[in-house]
Amino acid sequence: MIFKAILANKDLFPTRLSLVVFVGYVGLFTAQGLLVTASRNGNTTYPYNTTTVVLLTEVLKLALSTLIFLKDHTFWSFISEVYDNKSMLVLYMVPAFLYCLYNNLSFTNLAAFDPTSYYIFMQIRLLFTGVVFQIMFKRYLSGMQWYSLCLVTLGCVVQKLDYATISKLFGPVDLSIQNVFYNSISFLLIVVQLSCSVCAGVYNEYLIKGNSGKNVHLMVQNVYMCLDSIFWNTVVLSYQGQLITAFSMPSLASIAQTLVILIIVNNACAGIITSMFLMNLNSIAKAFASAIEIVFTAMLSYLLFDIPIYINTVISVMISSYAIVVYAKNPVKNPPVKSYLPNADKRDTSLKEKLLENTPSV
Repeated sequence: MIFKAILANKDLFPTRLSLVVFVGYVGLFTAQGLLVTASRNGNTTYPYNTTTVVLLTEVLKLALSTLIFLKDHTFWSFISEVYDNKSMLVLYMVPAFLYCLYNNLSFTNLAAFDPTSYYIFMQIRLLFTGVVFQIMFKRYLSGMQWYSLCLVTLGCVVQKLDYATISKLFGPVDLSIQNVFYNSISFLLIVVQLSCSVCAGVYNEYLIKGNSGKNVHLMVQNVYMCLDSIFWNTVVLSYQGQLITAFSMPSLASIAQTLVILIIVNNACAGIITSMFLMNLNSIAKAFASAIEIVFTAMLSYLLFDIPIYINTVISVMISSYAIVVYAKNPVKNPPVKSYLPNADKRDTSLKEKLLENTPSV
């Protein structure tokens, strides 16, 4: 009954599409975690080149965004949109760079921290999201909204706690200068990583809903994001000397398996639905969706992979559920969804005429 009331809440889900997008977001990102876990075949390493997977995901997302646009518009409309709004290609360089930095720092930080501690630290981004959201949109969260954000953060942290982590927290501490310096650098890097995640997400929402993007089709904005992401990932790979390796025959052969292909397709779809989420909802709702995803992943991992559920997961579900109920009673209201299909066909003709004018006669 409670969840039925939540789903019917017009302030939380102003349209049926926003509800579908919310459910789709949770479903795709839950599937992402399960597919990646299954692809390891019970090992701690991946039997395929993860860099190749990341780049192919961006290429597929680029293709899907283009095809979705062309479903309702002509090819000339697409060329017109991309050409007339080419300045957004520069604007999307910022979130694309932040996401690229985030992905690369994840490897560094996972080497410095055990997985449980790493994921606990990363949950702080839920609170960071509230802070950055207020700064970017100048919309201040109420006391109850902050209360629900703190609760859902606590729920996510509890879900990641285990006996070993608790023992470390209350065990002996190495206060040597070398260890303190190492830990300080490690903490600084993880703060940078979660800041990249939060700032990229909120800034992406700002581009979609702000003056720069309000007259640009959402799928065209996805195209800009994909192009910039491919650019930054290529720069990083070139700097690391791994660009050729990523597309060598052994690397390409390693991804020619059903699970890995599913990961690429799922991740590409997740990227597209994330942009739809930010347009129809907001970054605060996205934080709660991520919390739900963590809980679902834990429960489904038990059913599919026999990964045990401990008391901390049960407590986490209770805390997160209560946080969602609190937030649902006082959500951040979404502004009216803009039309992101603006006059594309009108520009279609004008650009086509310009191109024809500049074409030399035979």
